[in-house]
Amino acid sequence: MTQDFLSPSAAAACRRPLAEAYTLPPAAYTDAGLWHVEKSRVLARSWLPLARVDQVPGAGDYLSADLGGEPVMVVRGEDGAVRVLSRVCRHRAALVAEGQGCRKLFTCPYHAWSYDAAGNLVRAPLMEGAEGFDPATLGLHEIRSEIWEGFVMATLDDDAPAFAPQISGFADYFANYDLGSFFVARTLDYSHGWNWKVLAENFMEAYHHIAAHSKTLEPGYHARDSQVPDTDQPWSILHMPAADRDTPQPPVPGLEDWQLRDLIAANAFPGLLLAVQGPFMAWYQMTPLAADRLDLKIHLCFPDWMLAMDDFAAILDGAEASIRGVHAEDIAANDLVWAGLNAPLTRAGPLSPLEKSIWQMNQWWLDQMGA
Repeated sequence: MTQDFLSPSAAAACRRPLAEAYTLPPAAYTDAGLWHVEKSRVLARSWLPLARVDQVPGAGDYLSADLGGEPVMVVRGEDGAVRVLSRVCRHRAALVAEGQGCRKLFTCPYHAWSYDAAGNLVRAPLMEGAEGFDPATLGLHEIRSEIWEGFVMATLDDDAPAFAPQISGFADYFANYDLGSFFVARTLDYSHGWNWKVLAENFMEAYHHIAAHSKTLEPGYHARDSQVPDTDQPWSILHMPAADRDTPQPPVPGLEDWQLRDLIAANAFPGLLLAVQGPFMAWYQMTPLAADRLDLKIHLCFPDWMLAMDDFAAILDGAEASIRGVHAEDIAANDLVWAGLNAPLTRAGPLSPLEKSIWQMNQWWLDQMGA
């Protein structure tokens, strides 16, 4: 129960107006019992990003993922539709697929039950004599999904409100970027020993530029200039204006000058994390695995028209070097935060006005947790 880790006074301190508000208490990040509550109340009921549609371009292409503890896969069927299917065999619960690839059939390695790319059970050997056995009722479970701007979003909650209407303001903010035309050009893989909220909060504020990124991000995007718009929807956008407003930028159709220069970090709660600048998007796909563990894939994404550029390979290499460098600094900072959160004397601390995005997500998180 929420009262076991969050007292009324601690919740009230988080609920104060931003200028007076405190962070979540350490147990909200470190407590293993809370993780199980959070997993059922937040992660299992939310829309989470699993893939980009360009990652499964052809019939039978699939990509494995974890959705709130459910092993799933994003699959493109022979009919061209992109579905999210459970990877758990309907017989004895072995996983029918791992990783990614292309298949016409997903055959369970345990007893050779086989499913097509739409999840239908098409072969179950030696089941003669099993009374009432009906293959039509034993397909892989299909998970509720939506495609938003090329992202395959999914939820385990059949009663959750549709995703797109909840983030209409978020979509309006990014309308000029045409995110649906972006493709994954390269993926960087990481595993981290923190709670997922440590990563999300670090992603959503520029205050730490003055220390953690003093030689990388702060010279180009001053922490003091960062802005976060108000919203009554489940998302937050951190707008970081570029310090250099004078150097001409190569034009990009549809984008205004500020969109070419400024860096935007955004989160459609709890975990659609996007860093966008001009014709570039870094999608931080985090998979929470435990209270103290997450996997992270940073996908470097570009609009499809950039593939024709002669220097695209160099642009991609430069983007990777930049992202790896900044993330290395974030790893060092988050390691320090995690050590402190696990210290016995640590208590909630006051938020800076520059941490409005964290405050916005905390309000949403407390609502989901019933606090």
